[in-house]
Amino acid sequence: MLGADLIWPLRDAAEGAFTLADAAAAPEAAVVTAVERPVLLGYAPDRPNGRAMLVLGGGGYTALMAGREGVQVARWLTALGYHAYVLLHRFPHAGTGPSAPLDDAMEAMRMIRASGLAAHGLGVVGLSSGGHLAACLIADYPAQWGSMAPQRPDILVVGYAPISTNAAGRTIIPDKPPLPPLEKQALYDALQPDAQLLPDPPPAFIIYAGNDPVVPVENGHRLHDALVAAGGSAELHVFADAPHGFALDTPGLPVSLWPRLCEAWLRQQDFL
Repeated sequence: MLGADLIWPLRDAAEGAFTLADAAAAPEAAVVTAVERPVLLGYAPDRPNGRAMLVLGGGGYTALMAGREGVQVARWLTALGYHAYVLLHRFPHAGTGPSAPLDDAMEAMRMIRASGLAAHGLGVVGLSSGGHLAACLIADYPAQWGSMAPQRPDILVVGYAPISTNAAGRTIIPDKPPLPPLEKQALYDALQPDAQLLPDPPPAFIIYAGNDPVVPVENGHRLHDALVAAGGSAELHVFADAPHGFALDTPGLPVSLWPRLCEAWLRQQDFL
C-alpha cells in the first residue's frame, strides 16, 4: 500500500479504506480522492534515530497529495533516520463532520507514541492544508466538538499552510465566500491555530512562498508571531518566488533548498 513498511488502520480494516485517483500511479505520485476509513502508513529508516515524524499532506481537505506531500516527504525523513508515518485522514463533509481530520491526526499521534518507535521524540511535518492540521495539534480543541486530551508534537514543520485566512472574519481577500463543503468551512472557522495556541508551544520551522497565489504568506507571519508571543521558538523562511505546493520537487529554484535548511534546524534543536 503506497510502498509502506507498516499499515495501521485507525478504525476497522485497511482494505478499501481509501480511493486513489490513479491506482497505477507510483506511490510518489499518488493522489487520494476519498477516505472511507483513516489509515496510517509507516516507512522505516535503515538507521533509526529513536524519533518519529507524522506527515500530513495537503489537498484542501477534499483530496490528499499522498505522494508528493506524503510518501516523498516520508522518504526524505527516513533517510535522516526518522520513522515516518503518512496519515490518510478523512475529509470534513456531511458524513464525517468538521472534526474528522483533527480527530484522525490525534489518534495517529497516540498510535505512534504507543508503538515505542518514537522514544526520543515525535514531530509533525505538514504541508498546505496538512500544515493547518499540523498546527491544530498545538491549539485548543474546540469546546463545541467535545473534550479531547492534547496530542502535542515535540517539534513542528509547517509549509504553505492556510493557518487562519480561510476563517470567517480573518480572510485576506475581501468578502471571500465560504469554502465548500459546509463542514470544511466550519473546520477553518473553529480552528485558527494562531489565535488558539496551547501554552508552551514546540519549536517550529515555517516555510512559505511570498508570492503564493493560493495561500497568502500572511498565514506564515500569523503563525510565527503567535508562537513567538507565546514564548516559543519559531524560524520563518519566506521565498520570494515559488509555486504553491512546492513540496520537495522544485529543482533549480531557491525554495528547493528548504529541506537542507530544515535538516540544519533539526540538528540545532537536537532533534536529529
